[in-house]
Amino acid sequence: MEQLRKLEQVQRTMTLMESGGCSTNHQDSDRFLANLILLLIQPCGELNMETKCSLISEHLPKCRSYFMFHGMDVNAPQSIFRYLPMLSFTESYIYQLDTWNEKMLHIPTNGNTVVGGSNVEKNRSGIIKLMEVFQTDPFRPLVLLFEHHGLLTERIREELRCGEEYWDLERKLCCLLLTKNKVSIEDVMRAIHLKSFDYRVLNLLLYQLRGAKVNDLHMEFLSISEFLVEVSDDLFDYEDDVLENNFNILRMFVRIYGASTAQTMLAKCISEAEEKYDHLLKTLDPQLSSKYRRRCEEATKEGGKISGHALGTWSMPPAIVDEDLYRSNVLSSRSTMVPPDRHSLE
Repeated sequence: MEQLRKLEQVQRTMTLMESGGCSTNHQDSDRFLANLILLLIQPCGELNMETKCSLISEHLPKCRSYFMFHGMDVNAPQSIFRYLPMLSFTESYIYQLDTWNEKMLHIPTNGNTVVGGSNVEKNRSGIIKLMEVFQTDPFRPLVLLFEHHGLLTERIREELRCGEEYWDLERKLCCLLLTKNKVSIEDVMRAIHLKSFDYRVLNLLLYQLRGAKVNDLHMEFLSISEFLVEVSDDLFDYEDDVLENNFNILRMFVRIYGASTAQTMLAKCISEAEEKYDHLLKTLDPQLSSKYRRRCEEATKEGGKISGHALGTWSMPPAIVDEDLYRSNVLSSRSTMVPPDRHSLE
């Protein structure tokens, strides 16, 4: 009876949404929104509706910084939740594939086990299955979903192809690092620019959901902004990426240029990107430009980073010359750590 009551509530809410012009015309999306509305109106301690909406707004997916480019207010639920189901599902799907790809980085393609020791051997069969996923059109279910809802465009297809190319380059470059082989600067720069393909997929998808024409100027500006964000993230995650054998632009520059020159060469790339960023920022509508600057400042504070153009100073971590030794030392220190005495915590 309880389940029937909940289904009835959902159906009534969906009917109310349709009568109020809030329907997305997609049953799954409407059901998601109906359940979300019911969650918002249910009593929850001291949390009122405004507080709940604020919390949800703070945890929206990556496309949150992009809403302003579509004339949407991220703090207005009626302009957000109409598109949230499709955007959330798409980002979750891509994120899962990205996680699987990173698992494969622990075994280079030549079969040598370098990172993870016996754990890698234990999971080798699982990693082989993951490799099969990436060899058999990993985005096909997502493409079929977009086609079903009339959302698929050639530009979205191209960005998904870019995603596959990025993952292929990531596996190739990280394998070359582990096996001490030569790394191409062309491959590295191609990879760092492809890395933000998921942002672009979400942005293009939002244009389709809104039935709007793609603004190429906005796409170009956001592309250079994405590059700076990716570099900033790589600097922040540098040590972890060395440990996990993940793609990281500083790792690649250290291999290509050496520890003494890597930071200088990367700083040059950052400066060139900043100049292009400044130029494109001036071409935006002044009000939009101001909003985006404020959002970048908020994002920097949220991430706890001291980096990013015009928002602080770039902070480059010390270059790790011998990655194998670094991993060995870190793993050794972790294995010898003595757990704290239970009584000392009481």
